Amino acid sequence: MSDPRLDSFEHALEEKLKELKSCQQNKQKTSCSECEKILDCELRKSYVKAVYNSMNKGTSGDFSF
Repeated sequence: MSDPRLDSFEHALEEKLKELKSCQQNKQKTSCSECEKILDCELRKSYVKAVYNSMNKGTSGDFSF
């Protein structure tokens, strides 16, 4: 269940993290850096984008900490 205190960007990040962890588990990896597809992985790219969006809340420019 999602935490109601999280905003939409944080919810999206949680979902991408779950997908990434599932992929790592399915491939029996503990990190994306162990995977031969790290540079071309669309899942990892979407996770990195979700991290960025959660930090800057969808705006370009500075991060909001």
